[in-house]
Amino acid sequence: MNPLETLAAEVPHLKESFDPTFVFGSAPFGMTQYVLWMIICFVITLIVVMTAAKRLTLVPTNKFAHMVEYGYEFVKKDMGESAIGHGYKKHLPFLCTMFFFILISNFVGLVPGFKTPTGSLSITWALAAVSFIYFIFWGIKSKGLGGYLKSFAPSGLPIVMVPIVWFLELFSTVLRVLTLAVRLYGNMFAGHMVLGIFALLTTVFIESAIQGAGVAVGGISIAWMLFLFAMYALEILVAFLQAYVFTILSAVYIGLATSDH
Repeated sequence: MNPLETLAAEVPHLKESFDPTFVFGSAPFGMTQYVLWMIICFVITLIVVMTAAKRLTLVPTNKFAHMVEYGYEFVKKDMGESAIGHGYKKHLPFLCTMFFFILISNFVGLVPGFKTPTGSLSITWALAAVSFIYFIFWGIKSKGLGGYLKSFAPSGLPIVMVPIVWFLELFSTVLRVLTLAVRLYGNMFAGHMVLGIFALLTTVFIESAIQGAGVAVGGISIAWMLFLFAMYALEILVAFLQAYVFTILSAVYIGLATSDH
């Protein structure tokens, strides 16, 4: 069969492999593979943080602990201090938890045969909802319910503009939970689909070359393999960037909710 025809026949199966399936029980109380991997990634995150905490020293000597500490300092300075400002320290546990969990989840999904929890919209919705509830809670706590709702319309606006601006700001605030969820899911799902397609291309062209399709097809399979390695390296970068983007946006939203301005 023509390699491209084989690819066309296999792509629907590739897409189906990303669909949630129950590994335990059934709806509505069953557990899909994404929930299972979410639990696994949570345990890995806990082990990483607890192990690094036990090995911290005044003068860094352990490379693993130093790497985790560097991640903490990255969140502290580039997300907490720069995005939130005064009072950022009390939000560091939340930001670090989000960053390390999403980062580990994204990296776990790059291991062949594993699944990334962030490749499921339901999981990213849950993460976005946690972030949304968190910054709304701190906005109300710092300003009071009335003060927080009032902050949607800056002071000094013409009276006729107040309800319009207030509604637009309220809509924008609610929309943040959607953008956080869809951005993370879309990037991780699309990236894994691309990796899967390149892997399929490499496989079908190699199989065709083995079956006697010729040297030209074998050369094309090598090219697809090089493209696969390049896309894999790019996806590693995307895995880090998406953890950063989700966390920095959460920090920005916390800063906006708690700011006096």
